[in-house]
Amino acid sequence: MNEHVDAVLPAARDGNHASNATPPGEARNPLLAALGDRVRNLRAQRGLTRKAVAVAAGVSERHLANLEYGIGNASILVLQQVAGALHCSLAELVGDVTTSSPEWLLIRELLEHRSEADLRRVRVALGELLGTASVDPARHRRIALVGLRGAGKSTLGQMLAEDLEVPFIELSREIETLAGCSVREIHDLYGTNAYRRYERRALEETIQIYSEVVIATPGGIVSDPATFNELLAHCTTVWLQAAPEEHMGRVAAQGDTRPMAASKEAMEDLRRILNGRAAFYSKADLSVDTSGRTLAQSFQALRAVAHQSMRPGA
Repeated sequence: MNEHVDAVLPAARDGNHASNATPPGEARNPLLAALGDRVRNLRAQRGLTRKAVAVAAGVSERHLANLEYGIGNASILVLQQVAGALHCSLAELVGDVTTSSPEWLLIRELLEHRSEADLRRVRVALGELLGTASVDPARHRRIALVGLRGAGKSTLGQMLAEDLEVPFIELSREIETLAGCSVREIHDLYGTNAYRRYERRALEETIQIYSEVVIATPGGIVSDPATFNELLAHCTTVWLQAAPEEHMGRVAAQGDTRPMAASKEAMEDLRRILNGRAAFYSKADLSVDTSGRTLAQSFQALRAVAHQSMRPGA
């Protein structure tokens, strides 16, 4: 058995078995209690004894008992070992929405190890089944630009709107109007969750008001799955791509290096942000790479894909 287990799962030394009694005057931590309940339930579902799970996980039976009673403060490594012994994911052991019912678990099992293409087909099919699919008849007439700051969403979006003779909406400005303060102040005063609520509301109102529009979205709109689903369902999305160096250069040229201003490794931070969001940006209907292109060249490329998408039957 690993030596670290004794340190991270302190066992009761004054008896042969763990007790479910908590110290006088102390209530069990709700998180640890819920975790213990899930471990016991999973073990019961698998028809395994505590001893069998302890052996398979490489921990003592006493340590496992402490965990089940909610008095063992387990490290992430121990939890991973226990999850392996119970033949479940760490998420299922710790608990998330996909563990809340048998149906959730059965659906998740069907989706595990599927390719991105398969998962996309499932997502679209579920949207059709549940009535949340992209059936909005105005979807192809709403163009939403996604991507990091510095990709050209505001500049190119304004140019495209003028070319198409439709309104141009910069969603960040709409968010500020709703909140009555700047985006930075929303984050500072109310937090990220409040900002995401304003973002969702601003998008919903824009969709309700405009059947033809070009929208420049905030770079982090993909961070909220519900808002991003709303965007995908009601707008034709275009990912404006650019190399990290070009993103940084364009933002710096505007005199603004947020959100990397306080970092000594701004480029590395930007690369991490881009890498973290790229998989979501790639869900856009179309993409235009502006790297190495002049403004005029980038606009012509965007104009071409936008006009193509707005044709009937496109």
